[in-house]
Amino acid sequence: MIAPSHAILSGGNELLPASTPLNSEINVTPFVDVMLVLLIIFMVAAPMLTVGVPIDLPKAALDRLPPEDKPLDIFIEKDGQVSFADEPVAFEMVETRIAALDEKTREGRVRLRADLAVPYEKVMAVVEALSKAGISKIGLVAAPKPEGPSP
Repeated sequence: MIAPSHAILSGGNELLPASTPLNSEINVTPFVDVMLVLLIIFMVAAPMLTVGVPIDLPKAALDRLPPEDKPLDIFIEKDGQVSFADEPVAFEMVETRIAALDEKTREGRVRLRADLAVPYEKVMAVVEALSKAGISKIGLVAAPKPEGPSP
């Protein structure tokens, strides 16, 4: 019989003899289970993280611009309500709100998203207020046109 100290040094223990090889395989089943749970959590949580005001954008077939710094998003809803990101502003206060923007925002880009039902003069009034404030990088956002023949 092998002494207990010799069994431990040779890879055995009191339950397994020293001649039994050690199983050095990694069990990946718990790892896969955790990854699948995390995947499900992120798939459920990701749609809830989108920020914006629901508006019906006009369609246009344009290439996307390369991303730079995060632009300021201005929304004009169907009823004429203007929002700076998620902060609603009365249409009469748009010029005051634009004048209060910090210098970094004024030098950056502005994306203007106007609903299809908004009168053109309201869109141009916001563009004019941005221009008066010295903001020149103004982008008008449109939804992509669907593929296929146009009516």
